[in-house]
Amino acid sequence: MLRLGERMTDNIFDGFLSRKTLFKNKEILRHDYQPQSLPHRKTEIETLSFNLVEALKGHIPSNMTLYGVTGAGKTAVTSFVCDELEKKGQELKRPVQSIMVNCRQIDTQYRVLSHIGNSLLESHEIDEIPFTGWPTDRVFGELIKRMDSRKGVFVIVLDEIDHLVRKAGDDLLYNLTSLNASLNHARACVIGISNDLKFTDFLDPRVRSRLGQLDVIFNPYDAEQLQDILRQRSNLSLNEDVLGDGVIALCAALAAQEHGDARCALDLLRVSAEKAEQSGSPMVEQHHVRSAQHQIESDQMTPIISKLPSQQKLVLSSILINEKNGLRNIQTGEVYAIYTQACRYVGQNALTQRRVSGLISSLDMLGLITARTISRGRYGRTKEINSCIPQNIDPVMIMVESEPHIEDVFSSNYKHQSRL
Repeated sequence: MLRLGERMTDNIFDGFLSRKTLFKNKEILRHDYQPQSLPHRKTEIETLSFNLVEALKGHIPSNMTLYGVTGAGKTAVTSFVCDELEKKGQELKRPVQSIMVNCRQIDTQYRVLSHIGNSLLESHEIDEIPFTGWPTDRVFGELIKRMDSRKGVFVIVLDEIDHLVRKAGDDLLYNLTSLNASLNHARACVIGISNDLKFTDFLDPRVRSRLGQLDVIFNPYDAEQLQDILRQRSNLSLNEDVLGDGVIALCAALAAQEHGDARCALDLLRVSAEKAEQSGSPMVEQHHVRSAQHQIESDQMTPIISKLPSQQKLVLSSILINEKNGLRNIQTGEVYAIYTQACRYVGQNALTQRRVSGLISSLDMLGLITARTISRGRYGRTKEINSCIPQNIDPVMIMVESEPHIEDVFSSNYKHQSRL
């Protein structure tokens, strides 16, 4: 407590608040910012718009599946087109509503249906479908009732739909693509967004044909296209003349190596500017970009590796041990041979080779390895597997820190398969 006449000491944040900033609006460099224009996505925007304009005529748009690597603009384009669709619907007094569901966060049939149903409530309505507890058919029936009472056309967007299908199967997609058979006064279409071109292999043929009425492929951005995106965003987000020579080109080049990921490019530019600001530099230079790249890689990879389930850690360890032995383009059988030995060393029961093949696919989806399926003729199919963890990250140390017994895996001797 301050005595009379005493002066309050400086707050620890005073220095940071008084420091000159390089940013005009940092939020513009975030993933969830919706720009007024989307460079190099005119064709994709026109394709979605040509289909969804049917909603403004009171007709049912075709179901769509959008494919492309992470950061290719699928979600941004869909959100942009749906926003424009709703604006035009209000102007023409045509009831149109889009509902976006992130299937990585909302990943069961019940939760998706309840989320869509609750999205249709007006602000004064309180009859929410509970988080859990109702039979699924009751939730589905309530969804039908709410859609019919509001009428119009509903565009249901399922982002990262491949994650949902792998976890919960395709019952939800069957129900959603069958909605129009149960609706009397409303219509609905489904847009699925996937990072995996092959996710439809997991679907029942009936669901596949209903969902895949119209497919749109989003190709990765190249380095020049990423530069255009970064220039557009930097003009809005950063003060004038704070970017040094080659900064945007370097951010774009590094992101182009990561499958043309615009999110990666935006992160690099934002963190680079933060590092320059933190060091008191009036300019963002290329060395800030290099420093930001190392930080982002570490921040992203470390929690992913440390939180892997034990069996996935053992599979990743087996790949790393094979690479330490000089192997490249490692085959599934070579991984499995080391994996079974590693399981014995740590007292774990080994999974079947088929289950391990599934775990390899999961590690590929997480970006820790690349696993390319190849045909060996009459000997069947196998995967060619390589790790792709950045050199500045030590996956062994991360795994050992999270599960100390993993150290025994790397300190033991192995009998390696001989290649034909």
